Amino acid sequence: MRVLGVDPGLTRCGIGVVEGVAGRPLRMLGIGVVRTPADAVIGDRLVLIERGIEEWLEAHRPEFVAVERVFSQHNVRTVMGTAQAGAVAMLCAARRGLPVALHTPSEVKAAVTGSGRADKAQVGAMVTRLLRLDAPPRPADAADALALAICHIWRAPAQNRLQQAVAAHRTMSSPRSTKGRTS
Repeated sequence: MRVLGVDPGLTRCGIGVVEGVAGRPLRMLGIGVVRTPADAVIGDRLVLIERGIEEWLEAHRPEFVAVERVFSQHNVRTVMGTAQAGAVAMLCAARRGLPVALHTPSEVKAAVTGSGRADKAQVGAMVTRLLRLDAPPRPADAADALALAICHIWRAPAQNRLQQAVAAHRTMSSPRSTKGRTS
């Protein structure tokens, strides 16, 4: 499974590509950041993010895109920019027919470190270890994107089984068609 992880942000949008399957060694295929100038108008910034993500999608051909789910922060302006950049990533994936998974920061931290309250340094250290890198990935936005991709690779099989079980339960629980029956 090849996953493009996206840590959305207007100024720095972290990007990381990881390949592998749960229970096996993972391999980093790429890491980077799509940057936009803080003084540019929002529309231009979003176009730059779109172009950057499209380049990564074209170059790495992922099967899935994992995006950090926006969570409530104190700074509404930051939340809006993060949400807008995340929406651009989802749009780029949808345009290509790629499934998108949203993971909260605490989900990612728990998947990678074992604790949903891990700090950036702990996440970076575990990403370094899991991907057998010589040094922690920099900047932190890029390391977070790799962590998102790792989280998705590890959680996708269980999530798929759960979704299949829910779908099967709905099928079994739905009322049977009475069309054509007479009483």
